[in-house]
Amino acid sequence: MSNKTIPNQGISSDRIFAAMETIKQKDIRWGEGRAFSLVFKGDKEMDEVIRKASQMFFSENGLNPSAFPSLKQFENEVVSMMVDLLRGGSAGCGSMTSGGTESILMAVKAAREWGKKNKPGHPRYKIIVPLSVHPAFDKAAHYFEMDLVKVGLGPDYRVNLAELEAKIDDQTVLIVGSAPQYPQGVIDPIAKMGELAKKYKTLLHVDGCVGGVLLPFFKMNGANVPDFDFNVEGVTSISADLHKYGYAAKGASVVLFRNKVLRRHSYFSSTDWPGGMYASPSVLGTRAGGPIAAAWAIMNYLGIEGYTRVAGSIKNTVDEFKTRIEKQPGIKLAVEPDMSVMCMVGDGVDIYQVGDGMTKRGWHLDRQQNPAGLHLTVTYAHAEVIENFFSDLALSVAEANNFGAKLSGMKTGIAKGFIKAMPKSVVGKLVEREGKSFGKDLEGDGPKSTAAMYGMMEAIPGKGDLDGLVLDVLDGLFTLQKPLDLEGKQQ
Repeated sequence: MSNKTIPNQGISSDRIFAAMETIKQKDIRWGEGRAFSLVFKGDKEMDEVIRKASQMFFSENGLNPSAFPSLKQFENEVVSMMVDLLRGGSAGCGSMTSGGTESILMAVKAAREWGKKNKPGHPRYKIIVPLSVHPAFDKAAHYFEMDLVKVGLGPDYRVNLAELEAKIDDQTVLIVGSAPQYPQGVIDPIAKMGELAKKYKTLLHVDGCVGGVLLPFFKMNGANVPDFDFNVEGVTSISADLHKYGYAAKGASVVLFRNKVLRRHSYFSSTDWPGGMYASPSVLGTRAGGPIAAAWAIMNYLGIEGYTRVAGSIKNTVDEFKTRIEKQPGIKLAVEPDMSVMCMVGDGVDIYQVGDGMTKRGWHLDRQQNPAGLHLTVTYAHAEVIENFFSDLALSVAEANNFGAKLSGMKTGIAKGFIKAMPKSVVGKLVEREGKSFGKDLEGDGPKSTAAMYGMMEAIPGKGDLDGLVLDVLDGLFTLQKPLDLEGKQQ
């Protein structure tokens, strides 16, 4: 490990930007449509709008609305437009946040405070979620010291309603459904969940971080989209990311509430600080003005017509992807998706080996588990890469079918068998070593193979060891291995 110190003398901007351009070459080429998560790219005109709006408010701070009434106006209008889109009516309200995780944190915090008032006397409160729900709910339960109860899924990967109902009790302050859930792209039965929320007098949050903006426009393009928004009576809050299919700049999201009474539970205030009165609607204090302004700008720039047009293009691309995946031997969809999020699984081949082949060819596909799969979030940019993607996919499937790949799979299977037979203490040391090694690989040019890594993870018997593996990888990622050479010296 090397240390990086502040240089004694300032370095020229030419060298700084040259170094930045060099290191940037290792990043996934998302501008060419090669990323199927993380980045949501619009066209050049859309990009120009959000860049210019972000730059105009680059230094402004959303912490104090009285200092920057412009940002207050933008935020209030963005929230109002999203309330209207998701049919929140005149009572609907909300706040802007930095992303889906913060929106979810605020919804969970509001539920806890609502519970204290409406279901008093419990030392901890309970959230009930499907297994497929985003880990931000695990994080929220951890931060706010609540109990997270997970419910199994049906064969269609939607929440098991009978199991969900059986787990609701007086400590339950929130049940959660997704529209859609991230792993397989299906929408939970929100209308039925709304009935349960009303029956048992609990709150219902819809995680629409991925679909909250796009689903209404998919519906306008003829898609069969079940009700998931405030039109469902039991829904009390919704999270929706604007920096995904809203095509705003990172990070911009909203958390919406059915009324101001619920939203008030998400607020924080401090009245005895010598520095003055302090209050905030979300986790962050300082809030970047650029994303707020960019969200307002792109929503007004596109309008209903623009979003409907973009959604239509995405829907056509999704239909083409589904058709071609069905025709490709060796793979299939885990389930028919409800939107533009889908999961490819193996049908006679190791899907992780297919993923490694696609990574080698410059594509970024997230690995998934239970079942093993490759994640695809199809966006506006992917209409231009269909031929190249499926050409490379066919080559990657063929590679996963060859003798070397089969032999590697056998070795992974044997290794998994050995791991299961090893004493727990030995497994722990092996996992720690592999986690640190994998984290260092990611710090460099990226791992050469993930198939063996995921194979080992499937075999690890203890959750503690598995959590340790992930944390070791994280440690490796966020430990500086080699500083950039800005001065032409040997590092």
